[in-house]
Amino acid sequence: MSGVTDKNRYFYDNYIAKLIHDRFGGYESRIAVGIAGEGSDCFGYDDEISRDHDFGTGVCLWLTDEDMDLFGYQLSIAYNELVDSKSRSYYTERLRARRGVKTIHNFYSDILQVDCDTGKCILTENDWCRLDHSCLKTATNGEVFRDDLGIFTNFRNYLLNYYPENIWRRRISEELHRYASSIQVNYARCMTRKDIVAAELCKATGIDSAMELFFLLRREYPPYYKWKYRALSELDRDGDFSEKITELAAANLSIEAWEDTKYRPNRLNYKDRIVSLSEEIASKIEQMMIKTGLTSAKGRYLELHVDSVLKNKGAN
Repeated sequence: MSGVTDKNRYFYDNYIAKLIHDRFGGYESRIAVGIAGEGSDCFGYDDEISRDHDFGTGVCLWLTDEDMDLFGYQLSIAYNELVDSKSRSYYTERLRARRGVKTIHNFYSDILQVDCDTGKCILTENDWCRLDHSCLKTATNGEVFRDDLGIFTNFRNYLLNYYPENIWRRRISEELHRYASSIQVNYARCMTRKDIVAAELCKATGIDSAMELFFLLRREYPPYYKWKYRALSELDRDGDFSEKITELAAANLSIEAWEDTKYRPNRLNYKDRIVSLSEEIASKIEQMMIKTGLTSAKGRYLELHVDSVLKNKGAN
């Protein structure tokens, strides 16, 4: 983990653990402690730039609903008193809300925006469809320092086991359609119309969708959008996919490539580097799907693979 997370671990080992042992010793084994949730430090991505707001040393203390009623409020007061007694910078009220004492149920439910059954470790199919997919990494990042009861960790592991098969395939099919419609179809339409603002949106949507597909095919959750490319580049060991994403992001729209060009849905305008890059990225996604047995279809146009991904459930 990052040095910031190491500082949080030091804070727990040298201050919080003693506070719990000395003042809440009878409940010591019922308090899960760690650092997870919102904040770049929970991802191990904190740097000098990100420390301009919501930055400071602290930990999360997770309790059951029953224990929150029993001693949680007293623990919260003691924790905040300890935090306030230490010198720190930029310890804002928002950061204070992200750390400290909270119930296991509320921690997961607030992040995912669904009512999580943390006791039975169950999300319904409707829950999986409704939850904020971008926050799954937020709910499972960081590190757990202690969890004798195991309730917090059990639900964490349940989420880390990844999407159920049918939800996973549905998510892939949605992103295949989003990539195809944005950068493989609508980008050319917009450039033919000389609508560069809409074309830029198509390009940005295509980049985001390509990254989402990369994570889905690796069975990894992507972090919050501003850290998504960083996490992808770390996961992409050979760097080939991330390099293409970087090149596409840096590519400028070329009005000249579309001068005197009529829109033809079945003919790609390779004079535009953005078009050729989008096809190269689509080819890499196709090869990833073939390797995992998700598709029996052929072709770079990713919409062609949607039905295969949804129906070909015995392939892998």
